[in-house]
Amino acid sequence: MNIQTKYHGELKIDPASILSFNLGIPGFPDETEFVLLPLPGNEQFAILQSIQSTTVGFVVTNPYGFFQDYEFQLDDSTKNQLELEGEANIQVFVILTVQNPFVQSTANLQAPVVINGSKRMGKQVILNDTSYQTKHALFMSTADKG
Repeated sequence: MNIQTKYHGELKIDPASILSFNLGIPGFPDETEFVLLPLPGNEQFAILQSIQSTTVGFVVTNPYGFFQDYEFQLDDSTKNQLELEGEANIQVFVILTVQNPFVQSTANLQAPVVINGSKRMGKQVILNDTSYQTKHALFMSTADKG
């Protein structure tokens, strides 16, 4: 199947790689099918691309590569929606707000994207009662390192 993408142009994808977001993504309730597309030459980042709308593609990353202490609990409703059974096959991503220069980009730790890899189902989870915010710096500035 061919799709038009925001960052990669036209691509052929395997329909088995499609992730179902039954409730869409907050702000994009009609976008219910996505694929994860790697960024060539940069394995830390990927694009969560809607297969329905060319213009809807989010730069995402595995948060644990940048925030080793990142942790949160999923509520029972989310576990049921994603048909999660234990922690096997769970993938976690965070959506980035890309800045120029890129080192000023931020990660939304308050709303991780959780994927059940075996069922090909995903959901962006809004964390309540947390100190995480929507804009956490990905890279420490030189002033922060001293």
